[in-house]
Amino acid sequence: MKNLEHFPKSRADVLDMLRSSGITPTSQRVKIGEVLFSCEQHLSAEQVLAAVNQADDEVSKATVYNTLGVFAKHGLIREVIVDPSKVFYDSNLRKHHHLYYSDTGKLEDISEESVEISKLPELPGHLQIEDVDVIIRVHRN
Repeated sequence: MKNLEHFPKSRADVLDMLRSSGITPTSQRVKIGEVLFSCEQHLSAEQVLAAVNQADDEVSKATVYNTLGVFAKHGLIREVIVDPSKVFYDSNLRKHHHLYYSDTGKLEDISEESVEISKLPELPGHLQIEDVDVIIRVHRN
């Protein structure tokens, strides 16, 4: 994962970020990048699609999904899978965990320091822990 110290302020910044990540900056990718990288947020593919298509130009659903995959592969966003049918794309690349409200579908950040993991399973010698992501699923009473 790359660590974005600041979010792109302009279209030119998005172009530079894509190029420096080895991504060819098509007009659709730049539009999607402008939506995703405007601030720290959690968006579903459908939310990205709706935001990108608020302007006159239409970006296809397939293009949005493919671009999200490319951005994730290149470490510009994190995929957060809250259940098999719900994936969020997270523009906050700092180490953190999540709180998922199953009744509203909202996902919010939890600082890494607020979660303490005291024990993990023993792994075979050929395996090494890469990362631990915690998603706490809640609903309102």
